[in-house]
Amino acid sequence: MKNIRDVLTEIEKVLIAVQTNYPELYRTLDENPITIPAKNHPDVGKEAMLEYLESLKQLLKHHLETHKKGIS
Repeated sequence: MKNIRDVLTEIEKVLIAVQTNYPELYRTLDENPITIPAKNHPDVGKEAMLEYLESLKQLLKHHLETHKKGIS
């Protein structure tokens, strides 16, 4: 089982890859509603970070699937 430090490291790696390889996608991350907490004091523990990591991976996967159509 991953600890919080491993999860944060993986989040960082995904964000760096997106920023480096897909800047058009990286610009949209600030507007992603999943990153805006709906609570005054949101839980930012391990479970929340795992959910955020999964959302980043899904966003990247969707981006790759929808943009590979133009690749020959």
